[in-house]
Amino acid sequence: MVKETKFYDILGVKPGCSQDDLKKAYRKLALKYHPDKNPNEGEKFKQISQAYEVLSDPEKKRIYDQGGEQALKEGGVGGGFSSPMDLFDMIFSGGFGGGRARRRERRGKDVVHQLTITLEELYKGTVRKLALQKNVICDKCEGRGGKKGAVEQCPTCRGTGMQVQVQQLGPGMLQQIQTVCPECRGQGERINPKDRCKQCQGKKVRDLWTKNSHWRFMSQN
Repeated sequence: MVKETKFYDILGVKPGCSQDDLKKAYRKLALKYHPDKNPNEGEKFKQISQAYEVLSDPEKKRIYDQGGEQALKEGGVGGGFSSPMDLFDMIFSGGFGGGRARRRERRGKDVVHQLTITLEELYKGTVRKLALQKNVICDKCEGRGGKKGAVEQCPTCRGTGMQVQVQQLGPGMLQQIQTVCPECRGQGERINPKDRCKQCQGKKVRDLWTKNSHWRFMSQN
C-alpha cells in the first residue's frame, strides 16, 4: 500500500505498474506537453518530469511509496537532472541501460543572417521581417525517428555513441583513443532505413519556417 498516489496520477498509471509502462506513459505525456508544442504548459511538463524521475528510480520510488512527497523532501532526495529538459533528452536520445545521459546545453545554434542596410538605417535603427527556420518534434513519429519498436540500441557502441580503442605505446604505457561510432554516427541507436519516418527521415525533428519574425537593429549612439 502506497502513502500517496499523486505522482502515479500525474502519469496516469497505477502503483505497481512496470517500468515499461512508466516509460510509455512519460513519453506520451512529455511529447504532448513539451514546450515546443504547448508553450503555456511548462508547469505541467515539469510535473510530468518530476513524477517520472522519482518513480523510475528504485530508491526514490521506495521512499515515495512509504512516505509520500514529504518523505522525499525530509530525506534530502533531490532530482538527478538540472531541468526537465535533461530528462527528456535522456529518454529521447537513446539513453539505454538506465545510464544517465550527458547533460547538454539547451541553447540552440546561433542563427546568422546577412542583411544589407543603408547608412541612415545604421544610424537611426530599423526593423526588418525575416523568415527563420527552427526544429520541432516530429508529430508523425512522436520524436522516435521511425515506427514503434524500430529504434534499437547500436550493438557496436552499446548505445554510448563512442568507441574506445586502447593502444600500447611501450612497456606499461597505454593510450586510450575515443572516436565517434561509425555504425550509428554518434547517435547510440540505429533505425532500419525501411522503418524510418518518412516525414523527418529519422531525425526525430522537422524544420518549421517562421515567416513573420521581426528583427530589430538599433543604433548604439
